[in-house]
Amino acid sequence: MGSVDSQQRILSGMRPSGRLHLGHYHGVLKNWVKLQHEFDCFFFVADWHAMTTHYESPMTIEQHVWEMVVDWLAAGVDPGSTTLFVQSKVPEHAELHLLLSMITPLSWLERVPSYKEQQDKLGQSTELATYGFLGYPLLQAADILIYRANAVPVGLDQAPHLEMAREIARRFNHLFGKEMGFEANVQLAIRKLGKKGAGLYSALRKRFNESGDQEALETAQALIKDHQNITMADKERLLGYLEGEGKVILPEPQALLSIESKMPGLDGQKMSKSYGNMISLRDDNDSVQSKIKTMRTDPARVRLTDPGDPEQCPVWSLHQVYSDDTTKAWVQDGCRNAGIGCLDCKKPIIDAVISELEPIQQRAERYENDPDLIKSIIQEGSERARDAARETMDDVREAMGLNYR
Repeated sequence: MGSVDSQQRILSGMRPSGRLHLGHYHGVLKNWVKLQHEFDCFFFVADWHAMTTHYESPMTIEQHVWEMVVDWLAAGVDPGSTTLFVQSKVPEHAELHLLLSMITPLSWLERVPSYKEQQDKLGQSTELATYGFLGYPLLQAADILIYRANAVPVGLDQAPHLEMAREIARRFNHLFGKEMGFEANVQLAIRKLGKKGAGLYSALRKRFNESGDQEALETAQALIKDHQNITMADKERLLGYLEGEGKVILPEPQALLSIESKMPGLDGQKMSKSYGNMISLRDDNDSVQSKIKTMRTDPARVRLTDPGDPEQCPVWSLHQVYSDDTTKAWVQDGCRNAGIGCLDCKKPIIDAVISELEPIQQRAERYENDPDLIKSIIQEGSERARDAARETMDDVREAMGLNYR
C-alpha cells in the first residue's frame, strides 16, 4: 500500500449530479479540502451508484461526472494531495462486490433503513425493485473495503451503511482470515519489530488477553501501525494476532462523523436541486443577487414600517452561515424594530456569497477551458486507485482460494 499507513486512509465519494451548489460546498467539499492535508484521501465519483436509480437515463451521467469534478477542483480539492477517480474505471470494485455478495445475508440488505425509504420516495417515478438497488449498500461496502480505508466521513443518515461495511469486513475476516502457516508468519513478523519492540508487543498482547486491558490493546495497535520496518501484510497479521484472530484482510472502517451542514436553501429548507432552492457554485453575480433579492421574507412585514421576526424569515438562516455577531445583532434589532428593510437585510448575504464564490469560479473557469486536464487528472487518479485496489484483491483472492493460475 506504499509508504502511507492504510490506517490513515480516508475514502469518500459522491454520485455524479452535475454542477454542485453551496449545500455541497458547506456539507462536503470544505471538509474534503481540510482532510486532504491530514490524511491519504481517496475521493471518487460513484457513477455505478448513479445507475441504481437513473438506469433509464445513463446518457446524462457522463456529463454530470465532468461537471462535478470541475466543481471539486474549483472548491480547492487538490489532485496533487488526493487520489481522484471514477468508480467504473476501477473494475476491482465490481469484483469485490460480487465476492462479498456470496457471503452477505439477504436480510442484512433488506434492513438498511434507506432501502424502504428510497423505494417509497423515488419508486413512484422509477422502478426500484431491482437487484442493483437492493445491493447498492454492499457496493458501497466494497468501495470502502477495497482501499482498506480506516475512516469514512459520514453524516448520521449514512452511519447504518458504514456499520454494514464493518459487519461485512468482520464476517469476511472470520471466514477467510485463516492464513496457512499463520502462527509461524506471526512469529517472524514479531522478530521484525526488533528486540525491544517484540518484547513490548508480547507483553501488551498478554495483558490484553489475560485481563482485557483496552489501553494495552490500543498501545500495541499504535506500536504496529507506527512501525516503519514491517510490511502491510505483517501489520495485518500482528493486528489480528493481538485479539486472537487470524489475519485482518479487510480492516473495519471507522466513522468520521461530519458536522451536519447548516446550509439552508433559498426557501429555508435544506438546499437541494430537487427543491429548486439552490445557489450553484458557478452562478454569476447577477444570478446570485437576483436569487437572494427575490427570497421570501417574514410574511408579517408587508410594509417597511411593519416589525418582523427573523426566526420566521429564511434570510435569517443565511445570516447564521455567513454573518458575524455584529451583523446578526444589526439584523435582529433592525428587523424587530422595522429599522431596516428586507433588501437592506439581504445585502450582506449577497456580498458574502459573491465573495465566497469568486475564487471558486476563477478556478472553475481554468478547468472549464481545459477539459483534457480534467480527464488526465481522473485518468492518473484512477490508475493510482486501481493499483491500491489490485493489492487488496490479490489478498482477497488468496484468502478465498481463487488465486490459482
